Amino acid sequence: MKEIYLDYAATTYIDKKVFKKMLPYLTNIFGNPSSLYSLGRKTKSAIESARNDVAKILNVNSQEIIFTGSGTESDNLAIFGIAKAYQKNGKHIIVSRIEHKAILEAVKKLEKEGFKITYLNVDSKGIVKISELKKALRPDTILVSIMYANNEIGTIQPISEISKIIINFKNRQIQIPKIQIPIFHTDACQAIGALPLKINELGVDLLTLNGSKIYGPKGIGCLYKAKEIKLEPIIIGGGQENNLRAGTENVALIVGLAEALKLSEKFKKRESQRLRNLRNYFIKNILKSIPNCQLNGHSEKRLPNNINISISNVEGKALVLMLDKFNIFTSTGSACASYDLNLSHVLLAIGLSSELARGNLRFTLGRKTTRGDINYVLKILPKIIKKIRQV
Repeated sequence: MKEIYLDYAATTYIDKKVFKKMLPYLTNIFGNPSSLYSLGRKTKSAIESARNDVAKILNVNSQEIIFTGSGTESDNLAIFGIAKAYQKNGKHIIVSRIEHKAILEAVKKLEKEGFKITYLNVDSKGIVKISELKKALRPDTILVSIMYANNEIGTIQPISEISKIIINFKNRQIQIPKIQIPIFHTDACQAIGALPLKINELGVDLLTLNGSKIYGPKGIGCLYKAKEIKLEPIIIGGGQENNLRAGTENVALIVGLAEALKLSEKFKKRESQRLRNLRNYFIKNILKSIPNCQLNGHSEKRLPNNINISISNVEGKALVLMLDKFNIFTSTGSACASYDLNLSHVLLAIGLSSELARGNLRFTLGRKTTRGDINYVLKILPKIIKKIRQV
């Protein structure tokens, strides 16, 4: 049977053009970028070229790009780095209840260290409640972190609007000496390849990206940091990445991330529209063919490839395993939590009952997804659900 992969939000395969770009740095051009001789200078040059490529897409200075080992590490660097650098100015941090665990687990750790965390509620579609954000901002708020697009339900947040609220709050504060708090961070790992990324349009101070969602390599991420923002490193040693991320750079992965980002930007408009059409077709037919089934997240303000549904009287994890027998690969939410027995914090935050949260499936489409793939799933899934419900 043909394999039908519908979990692109978890990870993607490496594009052939990306792998070709990476290959020399996995074989012949292997020098340590910190070395003074020519082999080291070649790898150093490749890193800086990649940094320039990423910076150009974000419309920022290349020195504002920090390469890391993953999106999670970038998120951790943003949270812990700001907390340690600005704790003398305040210990209050604001996040939403539907953030990735890379954010939520980080702020929970800071809570144990005496930081005060405000968890913003979201509405039934997963949009952050702006009124709560306005009330939560206070003079000792040093950081606001709200993800660009949710990894489970695909809901897109109004990042530019949130940025304006934070800027207006800053302007009302009398700060002596003048400091740049609160600082605004967004995790854009799911938004990459689908949504606008120019920093001047988003208005953020920190932004997280990674490679594995855009047909690039796993194990590589980056953090945009505005030049005026201070960060304390969480990995120390040799002083690489402007003393913000020590360790010998993985040149091949850095080159791969930059190439994948360039390609994703090149095809973003066309591919997003194709996926949006497939997504809408899938949603329309799955809701029609399966009784007691609902769409989670915003119907319009959602990623073009995301379909998150809840089905009553079934277990989502059982459906994943049964679909696997038909070579259909999907998930019940974040891959990072696939072995977690707890219900999705995202689904509970948007007000789902425990029953609907358990009966959850997330389909995320990608470059190889076709109308035929969708039709096959629409043929198989209702039969499986009917069988489970009869049992």
